[in-house]
Amino acid sequence: MPQITSFNPKDLSQPDLHRYLLTAVAPRPICFASTIDSAGRVNLSPFSFFNVFSSNPPILVFSPAKSGRDLSHKDTFLNIQEVPEVTINIVNYPIVEQMSLASTRYEKGVNEFEKAGFTQVPSVMVKPPRVGESPVSFECKVNQVIELGQGGGAGNLIISEVQYLHIQNEYLDQDGNLDTLKLDLVARMGGSWYCRAIEASLFEIPKPLREKGIGVDNLPHNVRNSSILTGNDLGRLGNSKYLPSDREVEAFAAEEDLAALLDSFTESEQAIKHFYLLAKEFLGKGEAGKALKLLLFLEKKKQ
Repeated sequence: MPQITSFNPKDLSQPDLHRYLLTAVAPRPICFASTIDSAGRVNLSPFSFFNVFSSNPPILVFSPAKSGRDLSHKDTFLNIQEVPEVTINIVNYPIVEQMSLASTRYEKGVNEFEKAGFTQVPSVMVKPPRVGESPVSFECKVNQVIELGQGGGAGNLIISEVQYLHIQNEYLDQDGNLDTLKLDLVARMGGSWYCRAIEASLFEIPKPLREKGIGVDNLPHNVRNSSILTGNDLGRLGNSKYLPSDREVEAFAAEEDLAALLDSFTESEQAIKHFYLLAKEFLGKGEAGKALKLLLFLEKKKQ
């Protein structure tokens, strides 16, 4: 087991606990919230305590935290007390620097749309405007505000129901769906760090089978305890529909591209490692069935 440093949160200062939480719980999507007060003054501010919580009804929740310095509330929170509406604008890489600039703590009444150079576009269903440069914008009514505490760093859950949404066409694929690669989204990390969802950093995982996969517990003992296969490799193998039969394993072993390799099998540590690396290669190609058959053949040969 790795060495562990453990804390009771009550023994940490609020800034230290804040840093641990925000660095560990990441990446976090960014809510770029536009609000308006009863005098018609607009505010635009980003929040990374944010996510989608329901699609029926469509609910987005974000949380402007109370200042740890002077216990003051964000203008976003104060505006929502007066006008319970918000537009939530999604942030992607082309606007991330402007978004960061909008997080500056300007005096109340200063329009961050203007300070950060964004286009203020009228909404259809709510009073706060939306960000014209945002790839996706949601017009929302605020259903509920839940204050989580009174001290510095205390969050305030803004539970918002989507009334209307806007999507820039350039981010749609040919079927009318949002294209993850085109979106080029960014997310918040700890400190001053962000991350970018570009193709090089994205990967796909097949969803767990509706019929239920075999599970890691049904893999052979040697496979489960391999020093070569990772937890991710085992998870992929455990998502297989069933354990291949002896006949399927033998048919696989007879395939021309593997026959010579399998016929030359020896029980040396180097040979076994070679088979496991080959299975790992199959997994990397998305061929979990082949990897499982190869590993089962190896187990059979060793008996």
